Amino acid sequence: MTTIRVLLAFGGESAEHDVSIASARNVFAALDNTIYDVDLCYITRDGRWQLVQDIEQLEGEHDTLVPQLGTGTFTAGSKTLQPTVLLPILHGSNGEDGSVQGLAQLMHIPIVGCGILSAALCMDKEVAKRLLRAAGMNVTDYAVHYSYEVAPDFAAMSAKLGDILFVKPATQGSSVGVHKVRTAQEFAAALADAHGYDRKVLIEAAATGREIECAVLGNDQPQASQPGEIKPGEEFYSYDDKYAETSSAQVIVPADLPEVVAQKVREAALQAYRALECRGLARVDFFVDGDEVTVNEINTLPGFTNISMYPKMWQAEGVHYPQLVGKLIDLALENNAN
Repeated sequence: MTTIRVLLAFGGESAEHDVSIASARNVFAALDNTIYDVDLCYITRDGRWQLVQDIEQLEGEHDTLVPQLGTGTFTAGSKTLQPTVLLPILHGSNGEDGSVQGLAQLMHIPIVGCGILSAALCMDKEVAKRLLRAAGMNVTDYAVHYSYEVAPDFAAMSAKLGDILFVKPATQGSSVGVHKVRTAQEFAAALADAHGYDRKVLIEAAATGREIECAVLGNDQPQASQPGEIKPGEEFYSYDDKYAETSSAQVIVPADLPEVVAQKVREAALQAYRALECRGLARVDFFVDGDEVTVNEINTLPGFTNISMYPKMWQAEGVHYPQLVGKLIDLALENNAN
């Protein structure tokens, strides 16, 4: 059997650096060492690519990984690495926004997950909403504010979108920089914080309904899992509510939905996946109110931590962690062959 050489990239420059490391631990543990020969690429918070020997030993001096464009190889000190596939467990900017996908394309290395276009589209929540709406899908009502514009009036926004608003950076994940606001003072503070992460900020109407997620896997013939449900322990599913040890959030897989509604969610997940040109994998997040299904956002590199929904939803379908990681690598190689 030919060994598949995997370059597992993790860490990164975004606010989700620590989540990426936690996800990478699980993915590394799931890679069968009789099939995969794994090299570890730790990307520091300031963007340096380093070849490390152990996910638990990231501090100190390490050889820098240098891409040799067009050759499929990296150099690291006196070593030359030629990965069969790049496996990016990177969340947020300079990770799942098309940048690493573009590097892989320039290097002629297959990459797990979406390509440049879909990664970039899904990373920008506002652009994704525009395209989903154009595809005839329900999305939450919203407005956009750019950092160079005069700050919008809270009363005017409330009149348009409702008394409770959500303010979020357009290109962050894991609920980083997201705020639920009810007053002009909260609104001003939320805008300032969100703009600390992004020049473009979404101001969204508060959606009603349950927080439902659906995992999608595949290239030309994608499959959707049974939906799962998030029951936040706080007012909304914030960063701390997702990852803090003290979180009281509940993750329920599969979600307790009538079969007709669950099927509607699966169909909507596949429609959104195709509308945004996704490949490999994505997690599609919804609000479900009765039988009304509204798309919230799409995550093309969802978390793989111990509490993450994407692997849990596939596990409920009988696809366990090592199988899932293997399928993702197979899909990357298949995508590259087409």
